[in-house]
Amino acid sequence: MYDAVTLDQLRALVAVADAGSFSAAARQLRRVQSAVSTSMANLEEALGVSIWDRSRKVATLSEAGRAVLGAARRVLAEVDGLSRLTESMAAGLETTVSLCLETFFPLPALIELCAAFALRFPEVELRVEHQVLSGVSERVLSGAASLGVVSSAGLLRGLEARALSAIRMVPVAAPSHPLAAVRGPIAAAFFDRSIQIVLSEAGGGTSVADQGVLSPRTWRVGDLHTKRELLAAGLGWGNLPEHFIRDELRSGTLVVIRPEAWAEDEHVLHLSAVYRMNAALGPAHRWVTEQLAQLCAAQTQPSAAPPRRRSPRAQVQARGKG
Repeated sequence: MYDAVTLDQLRALVAVADAGSFSAAARQLRRVQSAVSTSMANLEEALGVSIWDRSRKVATLSEAGRAVLGAARRVLAEVDGLSRLTESMAAGLETTVSLCLETFFPLPALIELCAAFALRFPEVELRVEHQVLSGVSERVLSGAASLGVVSSAGLLRGLEARALSAIRMVPVAAPSHPLAAVRGPIAAAFFDRSIQIVLSEAGGGTSVADQGVLSPRTWRVGDLHTKRELLAAGLGWGNLPEHFIRDELRSGTLVVIRPEAWAEDEHVLHLSAVYRMNAALGPAHRWVTEQLAQLCAAQTQPSAAPPRRRSPRAQVQARGKG
């Protein structure tokens, strides 16, 4: 029986309910009242239920009619959404944006991007994943992701790139770590006795040379969160993005150390948005790329260099020499 139900009948039902009467709905729809009445009668016959209570001068919705009205609104909303989607597709709007981000990308920027994307492109599906170093480039090259954000170390040939922002990497350790007790620049010999925790690609990925490794002893992890927790536990030292550990630097959970071999800004990573060469980016992809540049730059602006905190042991030594 539902095959006999038309969208026109459902729209007429909503119009009558919103306008308050058949005559008011007829004026709104620019029809004669008899046409609206016939449409309602045909809808009741198709559904097999009485939608209107006609016992009074002005017809009102029955209990069944109120339920049908709610369902009709949902159906019409879905149909309108389908219409907007097909119109957008005809104009070149993509159905999906698949975004692959390197682990260095700031999470607050991603959240802000997703919130704005949901409002700007409600009909477009957004997929987000994270990879380390060249893993991002490989996902884009294979077509598994349509857009990526990767650091210069993980950028592979065959991709178009647009510069986004720079990320300052800072060498840190827990206050309890022996390196945190060294005053001033730390000579290379100290690192020979310390474990360096290094971010590394998962097995099977394209090999990327180690970045900024000084210690002969290394532990390797696959994500920044694990690296940060190991460093905060005093199990080693290593580089982390400044924006990623601002809270830890303020609280003293992690402190900046100064390898003698490195200049103050020795390690700066440059993030780029990447996509396949000759890829035709639709409006959603172009918008995302613009937003990535703005949001990433805002989140990774270098803050004032945090003071180098010393461990309790170093503070006692300093008082003894004073």
